[in-house]
Amino acid sequence: MKNVLAVLLATQAPFGRNEIEVVSAGRRLATELGGTLAVAVLGPADDRWAQEPFSFGAERVFRCEHEALGTYQNDLFTAAVQQAHAAAQPDVVLLPSSAYGLEIAPLLGYKIGASVLLDCVQLTGDGTSGRVSIVKPVYGGKANWVLVAKKAPVVLVMRSRAVEPLEPQAENAGETVRLELQLDTRVARSRLVERRVEEEAGARLEDARIVVSGGRGIGGRENFVQLEHLAQALGGSVGASRAACDLGWVPASWQIGQTGKKVAPDLYLAVGISGASQHMVGCSGAKHIVAINKDPKAPIFRVAELGVVDDYRAIVPALIEALKQRKRVQQEPGALG
Repeated sequence: MKNVLAVLLATQAPFGRNEIEVVSAGRRLATELGGTLAVAVLGPADDRWAQEPFSFGAERVFRCEHEALGTYQNDLFTAAVQQAHAAAQPDVVLLPSSAYGLEIAPLLGYKIGASVLLDCVQLTGDGTSGRVSIVKPVYGGKANWVLVAKKAPVVLVMRSRAVEPLEPQAENAGETVRLELQLDTRVARSRLVERRVEEEAGARLEDARIVVSGGRGIGGRENFVQLEHLAQALGGSVGASRAACDLGWVPASWQIGQTGKKVAPDLYLAVGISGASQHMVGCSGAKHIVAINKDPKAPIFRVAELGVVDDYRAIVPALIEALKQRKRVQQEPGALG
C-alpha cells in the first residue's frame, strides 16, 4: 500500500475539525508509507473547502461537483466517491466519522471490493512492507483491537477527536482537479421529503471546550433547562446520554457515546449519568471529567477526576449562582479578574 485518499463531504458548515483530522491522519499515513495524499471534496463547496486541504498536507484535491449532489443521498454520493477513487487510484480511503461517512463506507467497500473498518483511532504505515496497522477500540473502549491491512484497497472511518490535527502550513500548495462526474439519478433509492433545521445554541458539541451533559438521572426534559443555564454560564454546550435522548427529553443530536457524537472538551461535566462504557466512549477524550450523581457506586466515579455524590438539584443551581457572582465581581471597576 502506498497512496491515500481522504474523502470530505462539503456542507454549509465551514471546513472544520472532523475534516482537519481526516486530512491530518491521511498525511501522516501517506508519509509513513512513502506515498501521496489526495483529497476528494464532494458536493457544492466554496473555495476554502478546496484550498484548506493543501495547508494540512494534501498534494491533490479532486473537486467533485454535480447538480445531483446538492442534497445528500447515499447512493449518489457513494457513486461519486467511487469515481473519485477510480481517478485517484488510492490504496487507502479515509472518511470522517459522520452520519454520512458511516453510511458511505460500507457501500463503497462493497463496490470497490475493499476491506472496511469503522471507528479507527490510530493508523501506522510500514514503508517497507506497505502494510497498515489499525487500532480500533472494542468492548465499549475497554480494550483495543490491532489489525493489519495486508492488501489494498481498504476503507477506514476515523473516530472523531482521535487524531491530533497537524499545524496548518499556509504556504503549502498542490494540484486541483475538477472531476467530471457521471451520475445517473435513477440509482437513488431514497429521496429527501422534508428538511428540518435544528437551531444550535453556542458551539457545536464536537468543537465545544466545555460540555455539560445530562442523563437519565436528570428526571425529565424540563430539568435539562438547568443544565442549559449552567452551560451558558460556563460558555459551553449541552450534551446527553443515549437514555435521555431515547426518552425524548432532548434531541438525538445531543447524544454523546458509542452510537452518538465523540467529544474531547477541556471539561466534561456529567450530571445524572451513570457512566456506562458505551457513553464513556464518546467522552474519553476529555481532558477533565467531573461527575455529579447521587449514587456513590455509579461507574462514572471510576473515571471522573472530581466527583460529587449528591442530588444535582442541590449542586447545579449553586454552581450557576457562584458563576454569576464571579462574573459580577470581575465586571466591577478595578477588578483584577
